[in-house]
Parts: sequence; structure tokens; C-alpha cells
Amino acid sequence: MNRTLHTVDATLLTPGRLASRIAGLLMGKHKPDYLPYTDCGDQVKVINTSAMKLNPKKLAVTEIKYHTLHPGGLKRRLAKTYTTQQLLRHAVNNMLPKNKLRDRMLKRLTIE
Repeated sequence: MNRTLHTVDATLLTPGRLASRIAGLLMGKHKPDYLPYTDCGDQVKVINTSAMKLNPKKLAVTEIKYHTLHPGGLKRRLAKTYTTQQLLRHAVNNMLPKNKLRDRMLKRLTIE
């Protein structure tokens, strides 16, 4: 299977729209031989994440939740405490399918 390298420029793009484009490339939905149960996606390199279009009011209000897998371990952190790279990786992670192929797809994502 041939994997091509896609370079995506994040300048003046919102994280959600950028993450949906990246998730499609990682899954391989742009290929004619796409099958949802195979890992046929490409490699994606994201550049200029510091120039992403982020709303400061939304960053101050948005909470990112995660669980430590211990009883009572639900944690919440504001989005402004994360870097732009971490926010983008989190958004792409949530847009990928929740199955065994997700980790393989995320390994092909590099964010600079």
C-alpha cells in the first residue's frame, strides 16, 4: 500500500475544520479503494499551527474532559492551558473511528 505525505498549512484555519480534513486524510477517505475496516490512509504533516485561528473567548470557556480510569477520576482542564498542537491532536483524535486502527492512524500524524 502506497502512503503519500500530505502537508497541510494551518494558517488562518479553525481547529475543527482543519481536524476534519486531517481525519479524512488519515482514514484514507479520499482514495477510491477506501474500506472502513482497513488502514489505507496517508501520512499527514501539519505546519504553522501557531498561526491557527483560535477564539480567545472560546478558549477561556471550553473545558476538555478526560478520565484517569480510577473511581471519581474525571478531570477537567480549560482549553487555554493546552498548546495549539495539543488542541489539534485532541480534535483529530476525537474525529477518528473508535476502534483498533485509531492508534495506527494517529502515529502517522506529525504536528509542527
